Amino acid sequence: MEVSVVIDKPGLCPEGPHWDHRTGSLLYVDIDGKKVHRWNPVTGQKDTVDMDCMVGAVVPRESGGVVVAAGTDFSFLDFETRQLTTVATVDQDRPLNRFNDGKCDAAGRFWAGTMGPEPVPTQVERNAGSLYCLHSDQTVTKAFNEADISNGLAWTSDNSTMYYIDSLRYSVDAFDFDLPTGNLANRRKVVSFDESTDGVPDGMCIDTDGKLWVAMFGTGQVLQVDPETGTHLRSVKIPADQTTSCCFGGPNLDTLYVTAASVGLTAEELRQKPLSGCVFQVTGLGAKGTPGLCYKG
Repeated sequence: MEVSVVIDKPGLCPEGPHWDHRTGSLLYVDIDGKKVHRWNPVTGQKDTVDMDCMVGAVVPRESGGVVVAAGTDFSFLDFETRQLTTVATVDQDRPLNRFNDGKCDAAGRFWAGTMGPEPVPTQVERNAGSLYCLHSDQTVTKAFNEADISNGLAWTSDNSTMYYIDSLRYSVDAFDFDLPTGNLANRRKVVSFDESTDGVPDGMCIDTDGKLWVAMFGTGQVLQVDPETGTHLRSVKIPADQTTSCCFGGPNLDTLYVTAASVGLTAEELRQKPLSGCVFQVTGLGAKGTPGLCYKG
């Protein structure tokens, strides 16, 4: 196993990496930096679109461009023209809320959750967020509310289970998932974390063996866990404490890309961990991911 830096210009809060196998590029956002990035690992070229608000997630759109969950809006973004088109607005009764993490399911719906104001990383207004689903017809439904920090999402290969992280619950929860309708049922805790030793669970992805890879904010690691047994299998150490999310990418989907934040760190902490805010790759894990899914609307 080898961990290396692939994007060495630090951002404030790089998050939500998504491998777009159609273009061979890595999409990701910088939440506090208010940016959407598209990076090509072959050429090293990075294309950046500046936003006018915090942006929590980005996914490719099947018909072209990407979909972003930014502020409290779902919007379509065209990288070539820089045109941003708002599709829907959520949490209109909570204007200080913002979107956080998001991902598409196998039917092409875009799921993304919101959270309340966060003056200090991981310190938020409790129960202020919700999980939303942008359907392919561009309508939006709310799956549930009273989320603290709506975060990582993943689905089993048979699409019967959706995994979800609300960071301040310090767990991965599972739902029975109905692919045709997108309905959720039977929420239960399947993996637990210890705040003092594991950190705060953030973004995650799933491998072809059904194991989850969870970025742990505050402890500089990605944990591989088994949602069937709740077992912690191994830790991948990252030289940046505020690990935020991860995804599998590369031509064979066997490279783990990991994002990490620098926001909120003191000058001394940044001196000790100068790679904070960079994007990393981990190779030689012996694990593979599944292709990232597009929004079909």
